[in-house]
Amino acid sequence: MAMGRRKAGLLRRSAVAAAAALLLVFVGGVSGRRLLSSPSDSISDGLIRMWGRDSSALRNGGLGCEQTYGFLPCTDTALGNLFLLLVYGYLMFLAATYMSNGSELLLEILGPGIIGGLFLPALGALPDAILILVSGLSGSRETAQDQVLIGMGLLAGSTVMLLTLLWGSCIVVGKCDLSTHATAIDSQDTRKFSLTGSGVSTDVETTHAAKIMVVTTLPFVIVQLPKIFKWSSGDRLTILISLIASAGLLVSYCVYQVVQPWIQERRLAYAKRKQIIARILQREHAVIRGGLLDRQTGRPNEVAIKKIFHGVDVDHDGFLSLPELNAFVHGTQVDVACQKLDETVEKFMKDFDSSHDGKIQEDEFVRGMSRWLDEAKSSIAICRNFSREFFEDFHTAATNERKSLANGSEEEEDSEGVENPRWVAFQAVSLLLAGAVIAVAFADPLVDAVDGFSGATSIPTFFISFIAMPLATNSSEAVSAIIFASRKKQKTASLTFSEIYGAVTMNNTLCLSVFLALVYVRQLTWDFSAEVLIIIVINVVMGAAASFRRNFPLWTSLPAFLLYPVLLLLVYVLDYIFGWS
Repeated sequence: MAMGRRKAGLLRRSAVAAAAALLLVFVGGVSGRRLLSSPSDSISDGLIRMWGRDSSALRNGGLGCEQTYGFLPCTDTALGNLFLLLVYGYLMFLAATYMSNGSELLLEILGPGIIGGLFLPALGALPDAILILVSGLSGSRETAQDQVLIGMGLLAGSTVMLLTLLWGSCIVVGKCDLSTHATAIDSQDTRKFSLTGSGVSTDVETTHAAKIMVVTTLPFVIVQLPKIFKWSSGDRLTILISLIASAGLLVSYCVYQVVQPWIQERRLAYAKRKQIIARILQREHAVIRGGLLDRQTGRPNEVAIKKIFHGVDVDHDGFLSLPELNAFVHGTQVDVACQKLDETVEKFMKDFDSSHDGKIQEDEFVRGMSRWLDEAKSSIAICRNFSREFFEDFHTAATNERKSLANGSEEEEDSEGVENPRWVAFQAVSLLLAGAVIAVAFADPLVDAVDGFSGATSIPTFFISFIAMPLATNSSEAVSAIIFASRKKQKTASLTFSEIYGAVTMNNTLCLSVFLALVYVRQLTWDFSAEVLIIIVINVVMGAAASFRRNFPLWTSLPAFLLYPVLLLLVYVLDYIFGWS
């Protein structure tokens, strides 16, 4: 049933993507009046098109535009390009989501190993890499020189967003009370927004991930050497050396994950723990139907939650024991396709038992369920497998299950942990292929839309791509990271920040390798000093902070948030006031 629900969700999302694509094709097929070269003959009908013109015409007076692939719509108006930005951005968002979900499913099936270390790490950064490649691949050398700044904006914007806005947000939503030793206390958040009394703690492996991230900034330094020392020649040589260094670091990072699979194991744990709420909670409308959420306020219904507690507490001793918790899992028909039953019960106990006495009291159950419901409301895919009637006759089902457990009749769970791996593998490959096809098909139109919006508004393409494009390729993972950090535990915080540092590492290796290869092959001029500077600054500052400390009070989120506008302003000042480019 869970696989069916997942398939249905995939079909729904694919249908939305297909509908958007068909809409664009339909709009593109509608012929508008051709814009003539003579000013006296110029006519505008709101969607100006011209076949066979170079897209740089947008930047040279707005004399026309070129339809991508010969049929997708184009326009030289600001609102028209904004619409195209939103549509193509949404399609790239779907592509990134599909590829992320597909890689997680594959890792769940294959486990840590050669495939997981050499192949899967690149999938998360592939949409960004495709957009960077497309930004300078087509058109004349002059056009590529101008459009490649879009790729640099995406590379810089993605890295800065991850290490500032997302990093700071995870601190805010994941904060717990800090002990006298400045260590976060799991699931305890009574000090509200105390800048020094609350915060987040991570483990030592997270500091290792931050150190790896800092090391991968070396190619950015190498490529800037001619600018730093004002060498009159040697640009192409340093670009080639930097390309070799970034590609070498990418290979080394992947091989390291094979030899030392702790990064893969953390990624796998992150993927599995993201699904744990989905295996327990149904979709929001079903939760409301079951009475767990108040229909008017949308808040958790404590009365209904307490009824569930008393239904599970079949011996009426005031707490839930391990056998009763097992009965709760089986009685609600929870899908445990990727987790053994014992592991699922253990997750319950760890998340709900705040007193750590091996029993779940009524108030602990209410707090735990309320927290899960609040998190589920914000999740994109919050559901899996409850019975249709939602806890109907739950007391009977739980009691019968408890009796079967007492009689020792529980069947052993599959030690492999994955039910129907062939079907899951098919889903994973389908998601990866769908994501790759969408990314390849709509990367070029998105770049053209950015270029067109820049021409219509006179806003530099770098700033548009810096702000807008990371939202398309990283927003899905950003939402997941924030929801995950809100679990308010050291373990989940560590996994969340490790994922952030890992994503930046892939930007510094895979995405930079693609960008450098593009610049080298197309013989473009390296003129990105200000952009590279902010990438180095954010990597070193945030990486150094995370490499040598594991506890982050709430106040550390403030400079992280502040760095985003500061670095964007720094690029503007260096490029447009001091003339660095």
